[in-house]
Amino acid sequence: MEQYSVKGMSCAACSARVEKAVRAVPGVNECAVSLLTNSMGVEGDATPEAIIDAVVKAGYKAKLMPAGKTQEIEDDETGILLRRLLISLCILLPLMYVSMGHNMFGFPLPALLEKGSVNAIAQAVLSLVVIIINRKFYISGFKGAIHRSPNMDTLVAMGSGVSYVYSVVYTIIQTLRGNEEHMVHGLYFESAAMILVLITVGKTLEARSKGKTTDALRSLMNLKPMVATRITIDENGKEVSKIVGVSEIKVDDIFAVKPGESIPVDGVIISGTCTVNEAALTGESIPVDKEEGDTVSAATINRTGYIKCRATRVGNDTTLAQIIKMVSDAAATKAPIAKLADKVSGVFVPTVIGIAFVTFIIWFAAKGFAEPGYALERAISVLVISCPCALGLATPVAIMVGNGVGARNGILFKTAASLETAGRTEIVALDKTGTVTTGEPAITDIVPAEGVSEEELLRLAYILEMRSEHPLAKAVVKYFEAGDYALSDDGLEEFEVLPGSGLRGRYKGKELIGGNAAYLKKGIAWENFMEGETAKAAERLSKEGKTPLLFAYDGRFLGFIAVADKIKEESKEAIEELKEMGIRVVMLTGDSENTAQAVAKLAGIDEVVAGVTPDIKANTVNELKKQGKTAMVGDGINDAPALTTADSGIAIGAGTDVAIDAADVVLVKSRLTDLVAAIRLSRITLTNIKENLFWAFIYNILGIPIAAGAWIPLFGLELKPMFGAAAMSLSSFCVCMNALRINLKKIYRK
Repeated sequence: MEQYSVKGMSCAACSARVEKAVRAVPGVNECAVSLLTNSMGVEGDATPEAIIDAVVKAGYKAKLMPAGKTQEIEDDETGILLRRLLISLCILLPLMYVSMGHNMFGFPLPALLEKGSVNAIAQAVLSLVVIIINRKFYISGFKGAIHRSPNMDTLVAMGSGVSYVYSVVYTIIQTLRGNEEHMVHGLYFESAAMILVLITVGKTLEARSKGKTTDALRSLMNLKPMVATRITIDENGKEVSKIVGVSEIKVDDIFAVKPGESIPVDGVIISGTCTVNEAALTGESIPVDKEEGDTVSAATINRTGYIKCRATRVGNDTTLAQIIKMVSDAAATKAPIAKLADKVSGVFVPTVIGIAFVTFIIWFAAKGFAEPGYALERAISVLVISCPCALGLATPVAIMVGNGVGARNGILFKTAASLETAGRTEIVALDKTGTVTTGEPAITDIVPAEGVSEEELLRLAYILEMRSEHPLAKAVVKYFEAGDYALSDDGLEEFEVLPGSGLRGRYKGKELIGGNAAYLKKGIAWENFMEGETAKAAERLSKEGKTPLLFAYDGRFLGFIAVADKIKEESKEAIEELKEMGIRVVMLTGDSENTAQAVAKLAGIDEVVAGVTPDIKANTVNELKKQGKTAMVGDGINDAPALTTADSGIAIGAGTDVAIDAADVVLVKSRLTDLVAAIRLSRITLTNIKENLFWAFIYNILGIPIAAGAWIPLFGLELKPMFGAAAMSLSSFCVCMNALRINLKKIYRK
């Protein structure tokens, strides 16, 4: 999806107009415009020139964002609006004093201003100054009307402009008639100015609250490190350190990071150890120990230790850049729930103008030619109370805040649709290895044979396994090296790997072997094992899904070490929470039935589908989709087809790039509790969107009839234009503030 920045939009009618114009361009498959971030995402093979031309013809400006670059989120609008508002207030106060102070409150007026025509001229001049200060409403509004895409500014400009023009004409007529005494009673100069000021108040509050909704994205952008210490070798073979801009670091460059510094790009530690605070990316406040061979990510902070690293991903390829892109892209897309508001926004402003015109005709006919101002007042009230902005902001502000909460907690939604879909999940299909389990085999049990000590079994097993690259062998090596065991002499000779069977070698002239039961039956006192307690223990552990590694030395059975892929600490808790939320949990795995059932039992999963290949896994997800909205959670290449097939594909962040690319949601911290939090956050955001849409629709449905005077005959309920403008000002602000409530919600259960 190509990203564009769009300038000149003021409300949902504007974004709807831009979308309609771009979708009409041949070759465009999809277009989504965000009023919140003033950005546009376009899919298809249409040229950027054709897309930009369509936006310009619609009355707006557009610019293609460079590949990999995200829309800059700077809140420069609030400051401009605030200055405009303060200057306007300085003019409005004397205008209100001149127009209403004497008649309503008995404030004294200079003798000159007591004359009706002079008072009217003073009001006209002061209100004209306010109009000039807030001319942006007129420029944007009439430009939209000229391009046949009237917007919120059109309504404001019409309401204020008609008030001013009517008052000028009324002043001229009354002056010609010599009617000085009652002239000021039929003027609406203060309404023309007050409408603009009150709308500016609302726009200022709206801009400020919109700015807060993009705080999460802005804070992510601010995390980008600016400089790095690059290390090169000079002609004498000496290391030379130089501070350079991060953009100068290339893949495979060597860079150094001192304690307290931010890591500039993604890399691999080639020397040194350190403790890294990764809270910026994962939300995890506990620092992580790193050593040679471990990876580090841009924007994380080195707390202790001096390290040298080799750059692996730079620029837009770093983890931070990808996270920023995901959050930004999600803001530039639209959730399906927004479609109704979009349809309404497209016809909203023309409909309101039509209602205002009908209102004027009805009241003009009802009151007669004697009171044209009254009919005009009702029509102006209709124009200024209507708020397409609230409709347009209802969904994007909630999506942006929800995405921000997710990003702070290491939960990344790629699109607005993925944020919405996750909350509708009814079935969760979980991959086993790396998702429910750690994906790294570890020793679970050590069972020495009779007459053999645990240390002897471990020592001889380590001597044999330390030469193997097999994941099970690494579990033995890691366990031994982490323990307080001494190895005085290695001395293994004639080492040999027997695929599918085990390992063999000669240690101190005697044969040392390890592997499965079938392999060890050869050449050892097997009958002793078959009859002993160790055999019963091996059988029991096998049923628990563990793999026994058997060892023998010089024809004597030593015992066995059980290895298994351990369940993640939080998996059981997460699965319990999913069930409590009414979600059905199914585990899909390519492992054997025994292993799968054992893991499922420990994790609390009731349904298991074992021995599945990637295509069968995808087909199984397809079948589950027929029973309810299904989310697939996985981390491997073999999970990619199922992730793509599911309603929501959720990738574990520590998994492969293929899985992450295929997914709709990425859990950076690789924890299943984040899956629960993602679904909960999605549900909270969905509820907030529905609240926003409800209040936006209700506001307009109730407000427009009141402004039109529909309740005057029954209850005498009348709405002045300035109060309509005040109500319009607060509607968008309320929607934004309601969306900010998402920040207060707890997405993790205590």
